[in-house]
Amino acid sequence: MTGYGALAEVYEWLISDAKLAPAEFAASFDDVLGLLPPNAHVLDCSCGTGQLAVGLAGRGIQIAATDASEAMVRRTAELSEEFGAAVRTLRADWNELPDHFDDDTFDMVFCVGNSLHHAEGARGRVAALESMSRLLRRGGRLVLTSRTWELVRARGSRMDISDRLVRRNGRDAVVVYRWDIASNWEDEHHIEIAIAQVDTAGPVLVRSELLSCWPYRHDELEAELHRVGLRTEMSTFNPEAENYMVVASKA
Repeated sequence: MTGYGALAEVYEWLISDAKLAPAEFAASFDDVLGLLPPNAHVLDCSCGTGQLAVGLAGRGIQIAATDASEAMVRRTAELSEEFGAAVRTLRADWNELPDHFDDDTFDMVFCVGNSLHHAEGARGRVAALESMSRLLRRGGRLVLTSRTWELVRARGSRMDISDRLVRRNGRDAVVVYRWDIASNWEDEHHIEIAIAQVDTAGPVLVRSELLSCWPYRHDELEAELHRVGLRTEMSTFNPEAENYMVVASKA
């Protein structure tokens, strides 16, 4: 998984207002966080710009944060410093996680923000899930969020332009997604994301990035979780909803 070098600098325009503050991002997972034992160790293995990791650290949780993007890890470290949060940060893709952490280390692993589709096909996805499973203690849980790819593919290739300006850091921007949907599920798909920052004086600053992704069906994900030794405890999957969350425990 590569990418997010350009988008890392403007990623806050892609985070909803409700989850922009670290404490609020963490609060969106209150139901699963209530399952953690005292003195829990948690890994956020797709940390992005660090809102979740910093929010968890603010609750006194021992948290490590990793991402395949060096720029994202840097931004997480910067946010941790801004909030005075104790977050261990390092750059690592999913396959590299066992090189940095012992097996059976964490009580919970987060893989959120619709990131798993960047794993290359079914083989890459299973390898990523296997790495996460190895790091979980027995009874530990993987918390994963995903787009509903059944919906995404049904809509076909298209361009989605936000219908309102998003304000961050005193600047407004228009967010644009361009979807390149391949003919077959197993083929490489593409998403181009553009953040067009506008200024009252007229200049427009555009940052964009073309990202590869490999979609999957919900039932495929369920089978792959089982294959790597994880049992689904809860799923919010709804074929008509844009996103869903799965919580799976290590048997």
